[in-house]
Amino acid sequence: MVSDVAPAVWRAVGVAWRDGAAVLTWWAPGGGAPRSSRLDLGAELAFTTGADRLCTGVWRAGRRHGCPTGAHLAASARSAQCPACQAIDRADSIAADTRLHDPRPFAVYLAHHGGAVKVGITAVERGDARLLEQGALASAVISSGTLTAARRVENLLGAALGLPDRMSATRKRAARVRPGTAAERAADLLAAAERTQALTWPEGQTRREPLVADHAAAYGLPARGLQPVAAMLPPGPGEVIAGRIACRIGSDLYLDAEPGLVLLDTRLLAGWALGRAEPGAALTVPLEPCAAPDRPDDQDALF
Repeated sequence: MVSDVAPAVWRAVGVAWRDGAAVLTWWAPGGGAPRSSRLDLGAELAFTTGADRLCTGVWRAGRRHGCPTGAHLAASARSAQCPACQAIDRADSIAADTRLHDPRPFAVYLAHHGGAVKVGITAVERGDARLLEQGALASAVISSGTLTAARRVENLLGAALGLPDRMSATRKRAARVRPGTAAERAADLLAAAERTQALTWPEGQTRREPLVADHAAAYGLPARGLQPVAAMLPPGPGEVIAGRIACRIGSDLYLDAEPGLVLLDTRLLAGWALGRAEPGAALTVPLEPCAAPDRPDDQDALF
């Protein structure tokens, strides 16, 4: 018997980090449990984009809910949501301070991004996932406790020590060109943690001895750094994305492709239906040359 039901169209949602490994997550509008594909170092990536790019909806209560209007996304959009779904997310969001009732314990961390150290917060139960998602080169947890107290500590370190709570994507990528050594990153983090000792700690957060975790090995980031020759521009329908994964860091993939090392911002894939490319298919997404950035701009990205 032939079914009249059309097969589900699986669309990319984005890169997630689970148990220290990167995966590309998928979602089928109209039903189906979420899926994921491992993004292992050395693996060959070969996808063809579909006919359109749609909003990926909202994640609530352990499942993804489709966009109520099935909104189309511009190819250049780096958000996987339409404005309406973004507003729904912000109505109940840790980042937007609209979910301060969250009872889970939260940690305050310092994250190393090359020449800069930032402060941030994450649910303790998430472990290193938050740091890997943002592409931190190394990190150290300095306290843990309630969410409201964690936010007060974050604000205190920003006001008293000038530590930012955001880091631009441009600055992060520049740090990967010359990442330095694990010892240098640890020294920077411990020095920043030492500066916090003179501050009066908000009630509700307990100081912790900072133990530095270096994340370069999880990413496959070589000690000599990364200098891509080009970055992929937003793909259109029917484009081929192909290459061997040389490094995965945060939401970025670095692919060995025909032109050389190519940077792929996977946020540009979210919402596209991606099919398997033919064996041996060449990269067709338009590229723009990359130059070694000496002075990254300060445009903030919420990471």
